[in-house]
Amino acid sequence: MREYRSGDIRNIAVVGHGASGKTTLVDALAFVSGASKRHGSVREGSALTDFSPEEVERKFSISLGCAHAEWMDTKINLLDTPGYLDFQSEAVAGIAAADGALLVVSGASGVEVGTERMFREAIRRRDPVLVVVSMMDKEHASFESVWEEIKNRLDSRVIPVEVPIGEGANFHGILNLFDKKAHLFKKGTKSGEYTELDVPDEHRALFDRYYDQLIETIAATDDTLLERYLNDEEISRTDALSAMKEAMKRGELFPLFCCSSELTYGTQALLTKIVELMPSAYDMEELHAFVGAEGDKTVEIHANDDAPLTALVFKTASEPHVGDVLYFRTFSGTLRNGQEVFNATRDGTEKMSHLSIAQGRERIEVPVLHPGDIGCVAKLRNTHTNDTLSTREHPVRLPQIEFPQPRVSFAVHAAARAEEEKLQQALHRMHDEDPSFETHYNSETHETIVSGLGERHLEVSLAKLKRKYGVATQLTKPKIAYRETIVAKADGQGRHKKQSGGRGQFGDCWIRMSPAPRG
Repeated sequence: MREYRSGDIRNIAVVGHGASGKTTLVDALAFVSGASKRHGSVREGSALTDFSPEEVERKFSISLGCAHAEWMDTKINLLDTPGYLDFQSEAVAGIAAADGALLVVSGASGVEVGTERMFREAIRRRDPVLVVVSMMDKEHASFESVWEEIKNRLDSRVIPVEVPIGEGANFHGILNLFDKKAHLFKKGTKSGEYTELDVPDEHRALFDRYYDQLIETIAATDDTLLERYLNDEEISRTDALSAMKEAMKRGELFPLFCCSSELTYGTQALLTKIVELMPSAYDMEELHAFVGAEGDKTVEIHANDDAPLTALVFKTASEPHVGDVLYFRTFSGTLRNGQEVFNATRDGTEKMSHLSIAQGRERIEVPVLHPGDIGCVAKLRNTHTNDTLSTREHPVRLPQIEFPQPRVSFAVHAAARAEEEKLQQALHRMHDEDPSFETHYNSETHETIVSGLGERHLEVSLAKLKRKYGVATQLTKPKIAYRETIVAKADGQGRHKKQSGGRGQFGDCWIRMSPAPRG
């Protein structure tokens, strides 16, 4: 694989509601670009980034998956995030490692709870957002109705930059508004191939309506373009793209695309626009790291090769026969295979042997990573999620990822009493992989408590625990540690009497209390 510098790297978190087509889209983008040799399928259990037994069995993403595409001499790191709330911590990690978001909305289901949640999270981080309506080949898919829903529930400034030709089983092309061309897809294509034509007469009215909306919307974000627009002057493709990119940085515009990931229709145009519109790693937002023993001072971090190394570990995955694999984002300085780094969070040194990049479950060893790239490494001695890697000469600590706090708790017991000690060790290993999975021992009720983001989160976590560590478990409602209780029988009486003329008031109340059986 070629060496990519910061200006040729895009870091994209692929986000949205569960089952909206994120994993299938990531698979298609990697395959169409030639970076992946196989076009996998969630349904068949061969998806590029859904490869754990739990994901294959359940047919949805559980963990953050890392992949990449190579397009127009650019490396696009794709962070495939789970869409369901139970696995939100994985999605938060993906957004934290990225510089922009690709929001996937099902053309059949439209905007859902997870769509809104992840859009708000990207906006909170001030990340530019591309929106894509997926599954345009599915029954009941409707581009216009989904766009209206997006404007009403997300943001009215979402604007189409391409329009589908046909919908459902008849989806066979797109009108590319920036290029002023029609892309008619080659039936049976496996790599999104299409024939480019001038806009056909039967689609001219549709094209003109959407094109006029797009140019007017873009011109409204730039005074120079607005003056040219009002004077009926032509706005070139280059000027329109440049203005949209700047408006996206300011959070003023959100371009809308459409595709069918299973058929690979629309994927080439989407790859092109990711390269043209999304910021490079070199253009990342201003970042400050903490320095000093007390961490009360900060220093600016810039994506320069000659700057001291700064990297953040955003994910830990435990693999059989390998151990912990740590995924990290570099922010400054170059990182070379075999280089010794300083863990500023834990005050220790580590050697980055077998430095790699991820393509789903596959790890590809590389000689060097430049600022802004995403890599992985195995078998570090004492490094965990949210640790900062730097140099001993210039130790800094990056702001940590704020993972969501657990919402539900249960007591957990080993199915076999002899495995209780093994269970305790395995639970702590699970927390290392998933910061939102927490465990502690309640000394008052003498129970081990596990906490997570939902019952499905805990169920999947304990299924992983059984597979990886061989410990079968049972969940029960935790006992309540009552601090005070009734221990003996008691009687009480109260009498109320009030006479102020007329009928007056009188009441006589008796209460008898006794302890109930324990349990």
